[in-house]
Parts: sequence; C-alpha cells; structure tokens
Amino acid sequence: MSALHETLTQAVAVGEKRLTVDAAILAKLADMAGDLAINLTIAALIFVVTLFVARWASGVTRRVLGRMRAFRHDQTVLSFAAQVVRVVVIIIGLIAVLQRLGVQTTSIIAVLGAASLAVGLALQGTLSNVAAGVMLLVLRPYRVGEVIDVGGASGTVQKLDLFTTQLTNANNHKIVIPNSKVLSDVIINLTGQRTRRIEIKFTVGYGENLKDACDVIAGVARAHGKVLKDPTPWTGVTALLDSSVEITLHAWVNVADWWQSQADLMQGGKEALDAAGIEIPFPHQVEVPAKDAKFARIVMAAAEQQED
Repeated sequence: MSALHETLTQAVAVGEKRLTVDAAILAKLADMAGDLAINLTIAALIFVVTLFVARWASGVTRRVLGRMRAFRHDQTVLSFAAQVVRVVVIIIGLIAVLQRLGVQTTSIIAVLGAASLAVGLALQGTLSNVAAGVMLLVLRPYRVGEVIDVGGASGTVQKLDLFTTQLTNANNHKIVIPNSKVLSDVIINLTGQRTRRIEIKFTVGYGENLKDACDVIAGVARAHGKVLKDPTPWTGVTALLDSSVEITLHAWVNVADWWQSQADLMQGGKEALDAAGIEIPFPHQVEVPAKDAKFARIVMAAAEQQED
C-alpha cells in the first residue's frame, strides 16, 4: 500500500508540475499575442499617419515652391519635388513600421548593401529612368504645358515624374515615354519659343508670271491679322518641279496662333491665286515618241518571229 501511495503521490506531483509549466507557457503566449496585437495596431496607425503626413508634406512643398518667383509658374518642378517628398516620407514611415514590429532595420540595410550590385543590375532600367528624370528637371528642355516631339511621338507635356514623361497628343491619346528614352533621344520643343515660323509651299504653272504669283501670296500673309510684321513675310521660288514651279511662303506668328494661321494662309493663298487667274497645275506627264520608235517596233517584231 505504501508503494502504491508513493507512486500516486509522485504522479500527482508530476501532473501539477506539468500543469504549472503549461500555464506558464499559455501565459507567455498570451502576453506575446497581446504584444503582437498592440504592435500591429501601432504599426498600422503609423502607416496610416505616414500616408497622411506624406500627402500633407507634398502639398506643403508644392505651396512653398509655388510662392517662389523662380518656380511659381513651373508645374514641372512643383510636381517633381512634391512627388520626391512624398516618396521620402513614405520610406521613413515604412522603416518606423518595421522597427515597431521588431524587425532589425540595421540587418536589412546590411543585406541590401550586400545585394546592392545585384539589385542595381536588375533595376538598371528603372534607376536610369530616375536619374534621367532628375537630369531633365535640371536641364529643363521642356516644361508642363509645352508641345514637344520625342522620337516621332509629339504631344503636350502633362506630367514629368520620377520614371516617365506623359504626353497628350492632338487626338487626346495618352503617351507615356520612359525618362531614359526622352533624355537619350532628340527632343524638339515646338512651343519653347514665343514665335514660330509658318512654311507653306505653293506650285504655279511654268507659263505664269512668277513675280506676280509671289506678290499675291505675300499679300495674303501681310493682310492676315495674326501674322507678325517683323520679320516681314517672305516669298520666293524654291524649286523647279517636273510640271510646276514651287513658291514658298515664310510667315511668323505667335506660338498659340500657329495652327489656325497656317490653315488660313494655305486656304487664302489658294483662293488668291485663283482670283488672280494664276494656274495651280495638276501633275501631268507628256508622252514624246522616240525618233526611231516605229523602226524599233518592227525590228523587235522580226526578232520575235525568228525566235518562234
């Protein structure tokens, strides 16, 4: 009986010890779960606050730069700077979130430093776009609202961000060009100057008086309200074509008036030439028989008969 009693006592003691250990583990797990829930809640709050702060800082940056005379009317710099500030604030907020969750950011930085070469090679296109965006902002070959042509794609600049330049063409198509391609290609800024030249080529018949034709076309340009007086409109013979003589008109207008003025001058020039009785010939060809054409055809016929 004593042996059985001792065995039962030992079993009870072991059970109580296990229950004590399990209770301690459960208590520790509960504490860890509570800490994790608190950390996740705080991390979520930090992230939400970061988004609001990033938006606020972006707006403040835009307003502060907008008050400076150098950047007041430059939407390119304002948009680019606001986006950079927003990205920086979000990165700082993410680092704070990771630290709150117990992630050792120093270890992450060390790993990123070790893998920087591989990351740089993998993201060289993206990083080149960022670098090109910074260079475009410094060099300022164009600004938001100007019309440019890059590699055959032309349109009005809507936005310049860290990675791309966004255009809208005359058909309201959205065109997105990587900054690296923009910087490496030829950029034609069509509205970068205050004035722009119109060039229109007219053709008249060889039998017409060329001086009268030039005077008629120049008179149309001088009478147009949008054509600038200085430089004065110019006309002259620029080519002798197969069935006509080419007369070119040069007229200068303000950039905003270029499209409509070109259409007006083209229509006005044609109507003025018609009113003056000056021919605008259609392309035509004249067949001139060769001197020995008949003899040649006879010889060819004889040769074909011999072959048969």
